[in-house]
Amino acid sequence: MEAVDTLVKYGQSYQSKVVASLISDVKFLEQVYEITKPAFFESEANRWIIDMVLEYFSEYRSAPTMEVFKIKTGEIEDKVLKQTVIEQLKNVYQQVGSEELPYVRNEFLTFAKNQKVKEALFQSVELLKAGNYDKIIDTMMAASKVGVESDLGLDYIQNFESIMENVKRDSCPTGWDVIDELMDGGLGPGELGVVMAPSGIGKSWFLSKIACAALKKGMDVLHYTLELSESYVGQRYTTILTGIQTSEHMVKKDEIIRKIKAIPGRVRIKYYPPQFASAKTISAHIEKIRATGFKPALIIIDYADLLKSGNRGGDGLYAELGGIYEELRGLSGEAGIPIWTATQTNRAAIDHEVIQADSVGDSYKKVQTADFIMSVSRKTKDKLSKTGRIHIVKNRFGPDGLTFPAKIDTYHGIMDVFAENSADGQMATKESKNGEGLEKKLLHKKYVENMG
Repeated sequence: MEAVDTLVKYGQSYQSKVVASLISDVKFLEQVYEITKPAFFESEANRWIIDMVLEYFSEYRSAPTMEVFKIKTGEIEDKVLKQTVIEQLKNVYQQVGSEELPYVRNEFLTFAKNQKVKEALFQSVELLKAGNYDKIIDTMMAASKVGVESDLGLDYIQNFESIMENVKRDSCPTGWDVIDELMDGGLGPGELGVVMAPSGIGKSWFLSKIACAALKKGMDVLHYTLELSESYVGQRYTTILTGIQTSEHMVKKDEIIRKIKAIPGRVRIKYYPPQFASAKTISAHIEKIRATGFKPALIIIDYADLLKSGNRGGDGLYAELGGIYEELRGLSGEAGIPIWTATQTNRAAIDHEVIQADSVGDSYKKVQTADFIMSVSRKTKDKLSKTGRIHIVKNRFGPDGLTFPAKIDTYHGIMDVFAENSADGQMATKESKNGEGLEKKLLHKKYVENMG
């Protein structure tokens, strides 16, 4: 039988990216497990790593972690091979999160499937000589089916009980009780939430406020900023978490450190220049940061309109912006992490008492794609009195069209949303069992006291 083809023509860098794909993407590893061979790889170090990955997956149905590699490399007796493997693993982990990995996966899948078909052809020659024609058909059919994605979808009847068990969404709350009630607990994986407001109203502050609510609950947050610097965003987090305004941060440094250390969650803030990063860039960065052990439960993108579209050069700005929101929603589903972002309204909306869906800037496809949209309106008098209005523009999880009063004081990181009657008379919160609406009255009392 002819020798197995290798990946030598693709080069060492490509082979390292294949290994990175196998150890960072369990679904991909599961898909190619049966058709991947250490002999495909050029270096002895890569062959050792692949052999170990396949052996580990066979037993545990998952990819080995850094800790597993550390233990296994310690068992290598050949000192030269051991050092080579360690150096190659360092190189491989640097490739995790590369934007080229989707292409690498597709190319390797094609290569491995072709090797399986080639192997079947050689087997068929021997079967042909033996006159075993039925076996030839079976062999070629089996070869044509390898590498097919193992997830065939949900069997509704067979898995009905599991469907019922998953009725409750694994959501990330916003921290505003009245909003979380409307959202059935908050935003969940595969879902996109949007804060909509005119320029200068405080969209970024509201996104950071949502993130801080997650941090207080012990969740890890990834915050992507495409407008403000990483340190400036960090200062806003400090203000929201401590109530200490920016001008006093240095003076009250010890107090701030004490309060910040008491926060159970972690946040990573990453800056990209406007129109530099795309949804794919962010997806690659998520993979890379997950490989370090940081497991984000919420993603903030401030803000989506400044991302680079995968549809650039296509059907104009309307389609580009709509495409960005579709890509982000897809990213949320692929990563299994809820995403909050913000968008600008048109200029006329700055004079609106309540901002509706028709005020969204540039592309209405944003509204069509998002799962939840809340608008923030603040006229000049509101800025002076530190008030505003939150309007539920769209809500896939419950009622929308409701408007809530808010206290907004960005100097002290205060963004409170209160239950109150909506503009059209609907109740913005559920009445208590005795019909007196006690919860609403208490929250409204708190609102009035804070305004005073």
